[in-house]
Amino acid sequence: TQGEPEQLDPLCTLVHNLSDSFPSGDEDNTFTGNVNNEINGNWISAPTGSIHEARLKAKVKRRLRKNSSRDSGRGDSLSDNGDVVRSVVPPTSPKGKLLNRRSRMGKGRGLPKKGGAGGKGVWGSPGEVYDEDEVDVKDPNYDVEQENCVYETVVLPLDGETFEKTVTPIVQEYFEHGDANEVAELLAELNLGSMRGDVPMLAVSLALEAKASHRELTSRLLSKLCGRVLTAADVEASFHKLLKELPDLVLDTPGAPQMLGQFIARAVADNILPKSFIDGYKGRVDSEYARAALDRAAVLLRMSRWTGLRFDSLWGSGGGQRPVNQLIKEVNLLLKEFLLSGDTVEAERCLRELEVPHFHHEFVYEAVIMVLESKGDRTLQMILQLLKSLCASTVITVDQLRRGFERVYLDMADLSIDVPCAYSLLEQFVEQSFNAGVIDKKLRDLCPCRGRKRFISEGDGGRLKL
Repeated sequence: TQGEPEQLDPLCTLVHNLSDSFPSGDEDNTFTGNVNNEINGNWISAPTGSIHEARLKAKVKRRLRKNSSRDSGRGDSLSDNGDVVRSVVPPTSPKGKLLNRRSRMGKGRGLPKKGGAGGKGVWGSPGEVYDEDEVDVKDPNYDVEQENCVYETVVLPLDGETFEKTVTPIVQEYFEHGDANEVAELLAELNLGSMRGDVPMLAVSLALEAKASHRELTSRLLSKLCGRVLTAADVEASFHKLLKELPDLVLDTPGAPQMLGQFIARAVADNILPKSFIDGYKGRVDSEYARAALDRAAVLLRMSRWTGLRFDSLWGSGGGQRPVNQLIKEVNLLLKEFLLSGDTVEAERCLRELEVPHFHHEFVYEAVIMVLESKGDRTLQMILQLLKSLCASTVITVDQLRRGFERVYLDMADLSIDVPCAYSLLEQFVEQSFNAGVIDKKLRDLCPCRGRKRFISEGDGGRLKL
């Protein structure tokens, strides 16, 4: 009013100062229109000095709401005087910041980036299936000829020299483990090509120079390979080549014709060679070695028809693959045959052909038992001569000889039941073996003797008998 000019001058000055501090003109108009009633929506009935404070507080609140998303972690607060108080908060660790998968752009719902499919070493979200890439015809590197190209691993066929170097170790290793399936798998991985028919020929050639057990394994191998790796035509072609090369094989193996005849007979019995194989050579054989091999095969086949000869035991089986009971029977037959013939050389050859050097202690055991059961000096002298010959030729080792005698020593309690004079016979045989140099003094001293029940005689006045 006109009557109070002095009271309006300070208020107008306050409004003028506040209008200069705000950038927008709307706020100035709002304040000037309602300065007497309200400030920023709050009704006031306070002195003039409190208007300035309320205005400053409202301004600070708007500023805090505007920057709340950006400065939410600072812990800002407003004091009673209207000043902004910033609390000191230690910064978050870099590790915690890296583990936070929420978006740092201030947008979104706080879900992981890319739906969990982002990050190092991730090729997409779980369960996502990618379609095949379509070939771009406009690609500068596009080639029409490679569009339907199929890539495969190519194994070059083996030539003669490479074939022998590759297959020979496989066959020689087979002689050690005897697993025909492993050989079939190894040969299936090779590109034999035209050399496929030489596999039986190489196996038989190596078996001719090996032991009887290896020849038996070779016959089994040919039976296993036929139908899987080889065909019947491949096996037949191999035996044709073997018959032609017999003159050269005889130089290294004199008994090659008879052995090859047994291979042919076994192959016919295993149905990997046709029965007409031998008949096809009638009247057309020029080599005497080939004729001997075919005659041997024909005789064995006739024996199988007339006498029931079993071809599965034609070569015999290796010592490690033979049952123990069968080995014991063959050892007994060998000893009985020796007692009838007295041929030490033949007995040594038969023992070598058993191919059981780890089982020679059974031979010694059975020989000593036969001496105890014979009750004759002839058997004792012949067995002593045989053991001396076998030890001198190192067919029977010292360890096997010792184990055989020790087994007899342990079984003397049971043997004496059947043979009452077994202890005296054993002492006699052990003493003669020691004198002949078959056993040593330590083994002789281990020989048991029958203990006497009475050590003091009743009629000697209680004197100890020495």
